[in-house]
Amino acid sequence: MNGNVARYNVWVPVVPSDTVPFVVAMSSTGETVLPCDAIWCGTAGTITAVMQNGAAVQFTVVAGTILPIAAIRVNLTGTAATLMVALYQR
Repeated sequence: MNGNVARYNVWVPVVPSDTVPFVVAMSSTGETVLPCDAIWCGTAGTITAVMQNGAAVQFTVVAGTILPIAAIRVNLTGTAATLMVALYQR
């Protein structure tokens, strides 16, 4: 396998929300929110991703795109793409 190809071993489904971040793990102290390493987009459209610092950025993607971004959430507002998965290397 090519050493430049990213390999992801954890994923969570992306449910677009203007307030709720991705939840990667639950513990006795609560939920752990970690920025993803990438987002896989199953359909074409726009994605409004929110970065760890709270900045929102809109991307236009084609079906099957992997966005190599460290996002904590995908906003419902401004997102038309569907079938998204947040990918992690852990």
